[in-house]
Amino acid sequence: MERSRGPLAGIRVLELAGLAPGPFAGMMLADHGAEVLRVDRVAAVGDEPRREVMDRGKRTIGLDLKSPEGVAAFRRLAERADVVIEVFRPGVAERLGIGPDDLHAVNERLVYGRMTGWGQDGPLAHTAGHDIDYIAVAGVLSMLGRAGDKPTPPINILGDFAGGGLMLAYGVLLALIERERTGRGRVVDAAMVDGAALLFSMFHGAVHGGHWGPRGTNLLDTGAPMYDTYETADGGFLAVGALEPRFWAEMLDRMGVADLPDRDDRANWPVIRERLAEAFRSRTRAEWEAVFEGSDACVVPVLDPREAAGHPHNRARGTFMEVGGVPQAAPAPRLAGAGHGDLSPATRLHDLSAWGLSGDEAEALRAAGVLA
Repeated sequence: MERSRGPLAGIRVLELAGLAPGPFAGMMLADHGAEVLRVDRVAAVGDEPRREVMDRGKRTIGLDLKSPEGVAAFRRLAERADVVIEVFRPGVAERLGIGPDDLHAVNERLVYGRMTGWGQDGPLAHTAGHDIDYIAVAGVLSMLGRAGDKPTPPINILGDFAGGGLMLAYGVLLALIERERTGRGRVVDAAMVDGAALLFSMFHGAVHGGHWGPRGTNLLDTGAPMYDTYETADGGFLAVGALEPRFWAEMLDRMGVADLPDRDDRANWPVIRERLAEAFRSRTRAEWEAVFEGSDACVVPVLDPREAAGHPHNRARGTFMEVGGVPQAAPAPRLAGAGHGDLSPATRLHDLSAWGLSGDEAEALRAAGVLA
C-alpha cells in the first residue's frame, strides 16, 4: 500500500521498542504520515509482517544496542531522524550511549521523546510501576468507582495511553513546532503520573473547590441516576446520559415513566434509580434501542468491541477498519482534506541507505549479528 501524504509526511521517527504506551505514540505519528522505524532486539525481528495494531504503518529492524557497533549504528540513524521515542527507565539510555546528549551531539535538531511512568526525576523516578500505580499517585484512582466500594481501575487507559502515549505524541508535536523557530530539538519528559493528573484537571479543581464529594456520589461518577448504566431484560446494558432537563424529559416520555420525585434533590436519587432500573429491565436492549432511535434522550446501547465495529454510526464514519485482517480503530483525529499514513502491517526494513547506512555497512552489521 502506497503511503498517503499525511500532515506529518517527511518526519522521520526512531521508536525504541517497549511496552504499549511507546508504540501507541509511534502509531499516532505514523497514522498521520510520519515515517516510523521501530528498533527492536535482533532476535525479535523477522520477515513476517507484524500485525499488532500499534505497529501499523511502521517499518522494523533489530539492533543490538548492548554492542558498540549497534550503538554506533543507532547514532547514524539518529543523524537522519527528526524524533526518537525512548521508553527506558531514567539513566538507561545514557548508560547505553544513546541518551539525549549523545544524540544531540550528532543531530541538534532531534526531538528526543522520553516515556516513563514516574518521569525523569523525583523520589519514584527509578522505581517500577504500572498504570494502576501512576493513576493512584496522581489522585485519579481514588475518584473512580461506585459509592461505598473500593476504587476501580479502568483498565490501563488513563495512565498508559491517555496520560502517557497520547501526551508523548502531543509533546513531540510541540517540540517539532518549536524547532521551526529555534532550529534545535527539545527533550520531551512524558510521565504518565503527570498526564493522568492533567486529564483530571476539572475534577481536581472541583475537589479543592468543595464541589465534588466522595467517590460514586457525584453527577458524573455513577452517583446520579441520570448518568449511569442500566441492565435490560436480556442481560444487556444501556448507557444513560440524560443530564439536561429537556433530554431527561424526553427519556421519561419515551419510557412511559411518570410521577418521579424531583431529581434536583439528591435525597431522591436512590428512588429514581430504582424506578428507572425496574423500567429498563422490562424490555430487551434491542427493544430499547428502537424506542430511543433518533431521539435526544441520550440513551444508547453499551456495545462490546465486536458490536461497536458494526454500529451504523461507526460504519458510516469509518471509525473502525481492518488492517491485515485485524479489526481496529481508524486514525484520529481527522484533518479535513488531509491524507494519512500507510496503515498496513509493519514490515522489516532491509534497505537502510535513506537512513544513512549503506548496503555494505548494513550487511557487515548483519553478518556480525548486530543488525536484523
